[in-house]
Amino acid sequence: MSVSPPELKIADYGMGNLRSVAKAFEHVGVAATVSSDPGELAGASALVLPGVGAFPEAMREIERRGIGEPIRERAAAGVPVLGICLGMQLLFESSAEHGGAEGLSLLPGTVAPLAAPGLKLPHIGWAHLGIERESELTAGIADGEPFYFVHSLAARPLDTDVIATADYGERFAAVVGRENVFGTQFHPEKSSAAGLRMLANFAALATAPAAA
Repeated sequence: MSVSPPELKIADYGMGNLRSVAKAFEHVGVAATVSSDPGELAGASALVLPGVGAFPEAMREIERRGIGEPIRERAAAGVPVLGICLGMQLLFESSAEHGGAEGLSLLPGTVAPLAAPGLKLPHIGWAHLGIERESELTAGIADGEPFYFVHSLAARPLDTDVIATADYGERFAAVVGRENVFGTQFHPEKSSAAGLRMLANFAALATAPAAA
């Protein structure tokens, strides 16, 4: 059976290190196009939602640019979706950040400040993953592998959606996933070989049989 390369799109809503994510995918042999066009995103065979900044501002930009609905539709259609850092948080129902805001509601749960008394926030630096369950996203990644984080908030998902955790003041969800929707609180594009392996794993999920 012939296989078509994934139409991997990186959603551009004006916040995030888009080029770094695209270059990381290129490094693992996957072409990824940055786009803010709702029509292009609606045709993607995989979607990546990166992000750096505040949750409420990000959601305002996503809806203002009309890309929230294509993201929801692609997720509902079974297309692989990956949220990175703030992008992972946006997958959830709501966040308490800056007075609160509703999210994309692709995963059940909320986002709240990281409970790290006595520690400097934001949490910036390397932390070790604790693999909680098997997932295609973490295939080939060892328990205890370090990844690079920059965040002050953390998602509160259902326990069954947690793939891996990390520690900074508290044990928090570092990788989440439910069916075709995934998120990483860390930046895989800044996390050396293990991060690139994770991006390659995600891209592999988007490979589908070519249409007849």
